[in-house]
Amino acid sequence: MNANELRQKYLDFFKAQGHAVIPSASLIPENDSTLLFTNSGMFPLVPYLLSGSHPAGVRLVDSQKSFRTEDIDEVGDSRHNTFFEMLGNWSLGDYFKEEQLSWWFEFLFVELKIDPSRIYQTVYAGSEDGKISKDNEAVAILQKIFAKYGINASEGPMTVGKGALGSGQQLDFSSQRIFAYRDKNWWQRGDAVGELGGPDSETFYDTGKEHNKAFGEFCHPNCDCGRFLEIGNSVFMQYQKFADGWKELANKNVDFGGGLERILMVLNNQDSIFKTDLFTRAIVRIEELSGKKYEDNKRAFEVVADHLKAATFIVGDDRGVPPSNTDQGYIVRRLLRRAIRYGRQLGIVQEKWLKEIASVFVEDYQSAYPELTKNHDFIFEEFDKEEEKFNRTLEKGIIEFNKLASADINGQDAFRLYQSYGFPLEITEELAAEKGIKVDQEGFAAELAKHQELSRTASAGKFKGGLADSSEETTKLHTAAHLLLAALRQVLGEHVTQKGSNITAERLRFDFSHNEKMTPEQIAKAEELVNGAIAAKLPVTCEELSLGEAKERGAMGVFDSKYGERVKVYTASQLLSDGTPDFKSAFSQEICGGPHVNNTGILGKFKIQKEESSSAGVRRIKAVLEA
Repeated sequence: MNANELRQKYLDFFKAQGHAVIPSASLIPENDSTLLFTNSGMFPLVPYLLSGSHPAGVRLVDSQKSFRTEDIDEVGDSRHNTFFEMLGNWSLGDYFKEEQLSWWFEFLFVELKIDPSRIYQTVYAGSEDGKISKDNEAVAILQKIFAKYGINASEGPMTVGKGALGSGQQLDFSSQRIFAYRDKNWWQRGDAVGELGGPDSETFYDTGKEHNKAFGEFCHPNCDCGRFLEIGNSVFMQYQKFADGWKELANKNVDFGGGLERILMVLNNQDSIFKTDLFTRAIVRIEELSGKKYEDNKRAFEVVADHLKAATFIVGDDRGVPPSNTDQGYIVRRLLRRAIRYGRQLGIVQEKWLKEIASVFVEDYQSAYPELTKNHDFIFEEFDKEEEKFNRTLEKGIIEFNKLASADINGQDAFRLYQSYGFPLEITEELAAEKGIKVDQEGFAAELAKHQELSRTASAGKFKGGLADSSEETTKLHTAAHLLLAALRQVLGEHVTQKGSNITAERLRFDFSHNEKMTPEQIAKAEELVNGAIAAKLPVTCEELSLGEAKERGAMGVFDSKYGERVKVYTASQLLSDGTPDFKSAFSQEICGGPHVNNTGILGKFKIQKEESSSAGVRRIKAVLEA
């Protein structure tokens, strides 16, 4: 089974169970400053999980593009990707544990014909304070399901300490099939009052690999040795956080996420996700460019293939981000430069070779994600420019290395070569070996750890807040952002589209497509138009439309769906005599998940504080609302 077949089979299976098929959201989060990238299937649906209402209904299914920055250093172990797809299905207050687990196992065992004897399941062991009990309901359901498929599933010992260490006992995998963990099987979005949380139940596939005791004396499903591969997770959102603790919800949600790449690897009896059709053509092209074989250079091949695929999807998104030194652009730059470094290790000498690999991914995903085909010129241009820039930097780095190479290289200098010139430790060590000198690996590791800790601290501060907070002030600024986009399109032209935003209770930051610095007159005019819409006290109404209807209406948004799902359209407009919005003369119409004020008149005075460059072809406005 290839990837397109698996993806479609999953969507069709849950569609047959009454789920509406919805398209993948953008990789670049809109109106949320808590994340650089969409990092899970759940993230785009959080507003609906919190409200319990979605235009397409209470049962949803999709395959969501996802990217995780924290997995960059994990790539190269045959099972991790930075870019991946999450097969997801949701119940918004409709079905719960029994239906979810039964359907998921039916899909695995009947539709995909995966051997039930290779599947193990984990559940929540209960909270340490005893206020939330062990998920015995899930255990009973799972035992009944396993029995249906001929498996006697007894419970193994619980793990209440660190989940990666397991229970510290020899497990009987021939009879024990369900294992409870404390820290591995509880999900919550955050610690704020009002957040949702609940137990989850993870599905593991036994690859049959020999246990490596370097990861602990005894193997268990969450062991890091590589024997067990997580392929899916059913989250049961049955609690909400209050000031005095977690309380059970009346309407409970289900969120399931399954890794497309990992399930495909299992289906095709492979020991690496890079041996599936999602990567094989790219791997062959890297072999042709380098003259090396994947089997002899797995880590380097996997880094190159993974990073170039991820960068292709980020740059090729309809809200695409080019390489830069800030925010998402910095991650793109890091991916491309890391791919170039590993490409040099493999002996690739052809100029402008990055787009050769990118073109393979564009072709491989053209039916599932046509935006890559639509944006392929932009992808290739940005890859070429970054390759030229980095090659010049590498040459400077070699000159700098030669200045240091009269003696052994200490950790600080090795890290400076890495940080300033893009030299991975491996390249520095290779160059040092040629000169008969050594590199302080431990010193480098210590400097890298310090840098990573500083980066984490900076990121935590930088991306705190945003529309994860739905306070009144944030809601006002979110509504003002819609008015600003409409004003910019009037002042600068209809080529202007939103490229990203970061909204807190204090201010809004709005990125938009435009190639030139705005003049003072243009800034003043945009500000005047927004304040005019505020002074007009326009009602803000919401209606649910199909994507086609929204497009006909002239609403702003990304129209990349092939499933025709329904969306919410917010309109700021005067009302006609019959009480309906005057859509023909509306100031703003935009597809959005909310929240919004009911009338623009409560916003206050809109003030643009700054207009500046964000990245190539993208400008940024920072603005506030004054009382």
